[in-house]
Amino acid sequence: MKDDPHNDNIHQHYHYHSHLETGVVSGLNLVLTMLLNLLITAAEVAGGLLSGSLSLLSDALHNLSDAAAVALSLAALRFSRRGATLEKTFGFQRLEILAALFNAAVLIAISILLFKESAIRLLHPQAINSSLMVGVGAVGLLANTLAVFLLRRDAGRSLNVRSSYLHLFSDALSSVAVVAGGMAIYSWHITWIDPLLTILIGLYVLKESYEIVADTVQILMEGTPKGVKLEEIHKSVKGLPGIRDLHHVHVWQLGEQQINFEGHIDLDKDIPISESEKLRREVETLLRDKFGIQHVMIQMEYEGCPGTGLVRDTRS
Repeated sequence: MKDDPHNDNIHQHYHYHSHLETGVVSGLNLVLTMLLNLLITAAEVAGGLLSGSLSLLSDALHNLSDAAAVALSLAALRFSRRGATLEKTFGFQRLEILAALFNAAVLIAISILLFKESAIRLLHPQAINSSLMVGVGAVGLLANTLAVFLLRRDAGRSLNVRSSYLHLFSDALSSVAVVAGGMAIYSWHITWIDPLLTILIGLYVLKESYEIVADTVQILMEGTPKGVKLEEIHKSVKGLPGIRDLHHVHVWQLGEQQINFEGHIDLDKDIPISESEKLRREVETLLRDKFGIQHVMIQMEYEGCPGTGLVRDTRS
């Protein structure tokens, strides 16, 4: 086996499976971020009511949702690290995916609500205390920037934390808009800039939230993971000596890092179990090293499923 040219291909490391970094997510950073957002929320609610600024109130609403989002992310992170049980044989990895989906959905709902309020403000402008708006907005900007910095690295390691990071990043942008808007109102008395900035921020948040929703739904629907090309897997496995075909394939993600694979392999000839076991291990090595698939379940056959395709319709 060591001299087989096919094995040289097995040990190439392409790592198609994940756009996330590896590493442990920091629970302490999540806790600090949650506390920061609760403090910002209290300050901006008071400042928004006193100044009459919709963008400041919208920033406060975002920060309150941030605190809830981070708390949910932290809870999901803790539970997802629990091991498998007799009732949940896959463990709790999907909790992080559910938390990410919920957080993104909340962001979309908040954005739509703020669009409505912004439209009302554009039609019926209100007086705004620009000095107070700038002062409170600056405090929110500093705190939001610190919170973004705390979660920046972990956002690349977890879709769950990434959803919370998006909450925080959108708030940092919102705070920039609040300060800029307050300065514009103070200098030129154009109060319509306040709701306009709110709409622009909302459009950005909608775009980013949609991407998270799409990723989480793809995982929950057990779709083929991003970057995994079934045609390439089929070609590579069939290229191994002794294998006639690969069929009845299912590939899905359990969480963000683990990709599962199951399929049937049709052998060229009837061989002893000991020989088929060696071939099975060779296929596992190929799938792990070339395609980043960690959990493999293979059924070895000899003329067992004639006339079947690479993917089987589970309804049949």
